[in-house]
Amino acid sequence: MKKSENKEKVTDAVLSLDKTDLQILKILQQNARVTVKEIAEKVHLSTTPVFERIKWLEQSGVIRQYAALLDHTKVKKGLMVICYVSLKEHSKIAGTKFIKAINELHEVVECYNISGSFDFMLKVVEENMDKYYDFHVNKLSQIENMGNIQSVFVMGVIKQTHQLIW
Repeated sequence: MKKSENKEKVTDAVLSLDKTDLQILKILQQNARVTVKEIAEKVHLSTTPVFERIKWLEQSGVIRQYAALLDHTKVKKGLMVICYVSLKEHSKIAGTKFIKAINELHEVVECYNISGSFDFMLKVVEENMDKYYDFHVNKLSQIENMGNIQSVFVMGVIKQTHQLIW
C-alpha cells in the first residue's frame, strides 16, 4: 500500500521514512516556504508524488506545523532565562495543574520534564531584567505547588537549531 493510500489514523509509533521522505524533510526544515516544484527538482520526482508525500508527512504528524523562526532580540525579548523548577508535591494531579499553569504563561516558550534535582526546565524570554523580575515574582512564583526556582541567565546563544534531519 502506498503512503498516500493509507487513510487510517496514524498512531505515535515510529514511522518508517525512506530516503526521499528524509530528503524532503531536510529541505523543508531549511526553508518551509520552498515550493513543491523546487522540492521535486531536488529529490528527482514529479510534483504529484512530492505533494502526496508532504501531505502524508503532515497527516502522520511527522510535520507538526510550519512556523517563522524569530530573532528574540529584535522583537523586544532580549533576555533569555533557563529556569529550573521543583514542585513541592509530586502527584499526578499536582503535575497536571503545574503544566496547565505553565501553558498559560506566554513568557515560557519551552518546558521540559527533566530528571535530577529539579522536575522541570523552562525557557523564558522577556524584554529585560525588570520584566523578568515581575514575571518571576508575580506569575511564576505564584503557581500553586511551586517549590524551588533557579534562574540561569543566558549570556549568549552558541547554537540554536530546530533541524532534526541532517
